[in-house]
Amino acid sequence: MLETILAISGKPGLYRLVNRGNRSLIVETLDAQKKRMPAFGTDKIISLADIAMYTDEEEVPLRQVLKNIYDMEGGKATTIDYRKATNQELADFMAKALPNYDRDHVYPGDMKKLIQWYNILIENGVTDFEEKQETADAQEATE
Repeated sequence: MLETILAISGKPGLYRLVNRGNRSLIVETLDAQKKRMPAFGTDKIISLADIAMYTDEEEVPLRQVLKNIYDMEGGKATTIDYRKATNQELADFMAKALPNYDRDHVYPGDMKKLIQWYNILIENGVTDFEEKQETADAQEATE
């Protein structure tokens, strides 16, 4: 599911990939308005499935961090308000969600964006943070 959820640099919020147009992607906002618009090749577009967070040992896929927050918050929106939270409150929240996150490379702005994205996903019913095993199962069947 996260493969079709996109972040577009310079534009707030998250977007769902609807279709591929000629030289662009057709995206829809993940909010109540469901506004559709084109996203062009000049925009920096990234799928949430391709994002990872730095830890002390290795990078952890964003889907795992979102799953940790989902489990921590009981499947509800976060209890912390990212707009009003201090840097220490954000660091404490992040330490609960991902205890070994790299404190030198994960900045308060990154934590705010993570909380914002998580809340947007929860509000719009996107709670499937598990990685699909279908491709691995299909590969095992062919061997």
